[in-house]
Amino acid sequence: MWRRLLDLFSSLRLTVVCLALAMVLVFVGTIAQVDHGIHEVQQRYFQSLFIWWPVGTQGWSIPVFPGGHLLLGVLLANLVAAHVRRFRWGWNKVGIQLTHAGLIIILAGVLLTDFLSVESFMRLAPGETKHYSEDPRSFELAVIDGTDPGFDQVTVIPQARLENGRLIEHESLPFRIDVRRFYQNSRFAPAGEEESAAAASTEGVGSRITVKEVSRATAQGERDVPSAVVEITSTDQSTPGGSLGTWLVSDQLGMPQIFSSAGRTWRIQLRPVRYYKPFGLTLREFTHEVYAGTQIPKNFASHAVLVDPEREDDRDVLIYMNHPLRYRGETFFQSGFEQDDSATILQVVYNPGFIAPYLACVIVAAGLLFQFGYHFTGFLRRQRLMQSP
Repeated sequence: MWRRLLDLFSSLRLTVVCLALAMVLVFVGTIAQVDHGIHEVQQRYFQSLFIWWPVGTQGWSIPVFPGGHLLLGVLLANLVAAHVRRFRWGWNKVGIQLTHAGLIIILAGVLLTDFLSVESFMRLAPGETKHYSEDPRSFELAVIDGTDPGFDQVTVIPQARLENGRLIEHESLPFRIDVRRFYQNSRFAPAGEEESAAAASTEGVGSRITVKEVSRATAQGERDVPSAVVEITSTDQSTPGGSLGTWLVSDQLGMPQIFSSAGRTWRIQLRPVRYYKPFGLTLREFTHEVYAGTQIPKNFASHAVLVDPEREDDRDVLIYMNHPLRYRGETFFQSGFEQDDSATILQVVYNPGFIAPYLACVIVAAGLLFQFGYHFTGFLRRQRLMQSP
């Protein structure tokens, strides 16, 4: 049994099949970007085990093609199995073994990066301090109890749970949230502009606007604007129950909706997913230089102050093009800025597998140098023996 599995996974035919399927996957995924956008295609085609095809209107899907993670995993297993099965120790094989080891590290590093890396952004205005970064393509419903002036108690609901008709309850909330309608991408209009469209909600700013669902964003510089209409119903036993009305929450609003329940003031907001840090960054100054006579950026830099109470670290940092800040396993790149230079935008990357490509390149280079050097030395030795009398 184990022998057959080893024969299967170490087969050269399996390598050829995986490479052929990978070429088809890249071609199909490239074409699909026209309709679905690069980020959705990346998740559906390259960061998945299978490509799923919807069947009917009941929400069922069937796998129709292996995804990028499955192909990469099989290739990694194929390379490891071939290495184990065909490994023969000897000085004339050291270079080949090192080269194979480097390729294994590269494939393992790619999988590690896909599964564990996190990319987010931090927007800072001069004088502003932040302890978190945000993912502009993933969202969460934040319910905030701001009664205590010293801190906010935040209950976060992932976007994946915001489905039409979904009832959400949590022990920290004296009310339940009924998701009446969730929009993957939406557009607002003033109420009354379209006669057939009713106001989005009965309370808050949503009572003065309408919401329309639009096609998902596919262009490189665009992103979806998700919105949701939720009904809040009190479950507190000390106060009369009942609906507190329907509320519109959206990333486009840029502000939370405020209501009262159980004698406390609450804020509810659909916002980008936040990744909190044990330290804070305060922007002191942002500089933006352009080439003379143009608006093409020449250099832009952020002068900030990093304060980490846990490590007693308090220092100035300078983040500029090709000179990131690396701290606590994260890398802060100077990514962009607002059009009027009112704020800087830092890209925050957490990638535990970042060292894998560098290590793999060194090992592969060492293996190739050793292999060619070993055979070249042998060639010179044989030539010397042939020329000797």
